[in-house]
Amino acid sequence: MSLPSTGNKAASMLQHLILLTAPLFLLVLLGYALVQWGSWPKEIADGLTRFVFSVAIPAMLFRLMSGVSNLPPPNWMLLIVFFGSCLAIFVLGRILARFMFRMDGVSQSVFGLGAVFSNIVLLGLPLSKITLGDAAVPAVSLILVFNAFLLWTLVTVSVEWARNRSTSLAGLAKTAKDVITNPIVASILGGTLFGFTGIPLPTVIDSTFVLVGEAAAPLALVALGMGLATYSLQEGMKESMVICALKLVVQPLLVYGLARWVGLSPLHTQAVVLLAAAPTGANVYLMAREFRTLEGTIAFAMVLSVALSSITIPVALALLGVN
Repeated sequence: MSLPSTGNKAASMLQHLILLTAPLFLLVLLGYALVQWGSWPKEIADGLTRFVFSVAIPAMLFRLMSGVSNLPPPNWMLLIVFFGSCLAIFVLGRILARFMFRMDGVSQSVFGLGAVFSNIVLLGLPLSKITLGDAAVPAVSLILVFNAFLLWTLVTVSVEWARNRSTSLAGLAKTAKDVITNPIVASILGGTLFGFTGIPLPTVIDSTFVLVGEAAAPLALVALGMGLATYSLQEGMKESMVICALKLVVQPLLVYGLARWVGLSPLHTQAVVLLAAAPTGANVYLMAREFRTLEGTIAFAMVLSVALSSITIPVALALLGVN
């Protein structure tokens, strides 16, 4: 008697996913069409990527982090479970990238980021609200804030260390300078420091940051589509499939194991597993473009992970007993 109900729930979940992901695919298709059939030059994609990476995302992150002092006390176990899994998978990703695909340190770093950076803003947050209810939103929002801070900083440090690789005082100073002056990291640190002053952003500045920040996600997806039109996807298909396996299968399983081990509540366990099972975020593609490595591989992995998540997310939630 329960089979029709289970089938209806699965169909409803699939419908929610389709509604959430359709705009993502349409924006990617728009970017692809502009280059493939509209004959837009590659330089436009380069300029668009630079604007998103250097202006739009920093504006969004500065505003996000400027409110960090107003957040409730963090649930450290929740953060340890989610970001502990991110660190473990990132290291595993670097190892696989080195020994399976003979990548250098910079490529390894971007490869590892692709395996852990979830699309929380466009998919994780709305999907958790739909499936788990409003009670899950504080936990998801907490992870969203720390996701930007920890993972962007992690990959930037990893890349700059791979580039400089010096233990001398001058080498370490250069690495630190390159990390701190990165637009993403600088906006995170600047926003956090400003947030702890307790001074609210002036209304005009806040509204401007909102408008610029809201452009980050759609423009990143358009840039991704423009990039897909210029890459040979077959070259990085194996690498993309490994990224998707790590992101959609290995990380959710690891998060679930850690959540059970530390005794997270059922709701928090469901929330962190859902976020871990979310597809790779488009921001990883911007990082690939910024560091000029694995651009085609990450572009294909992001699109493929969104498509595959329509299977893995409903399966994960069903196994967790989400109604």
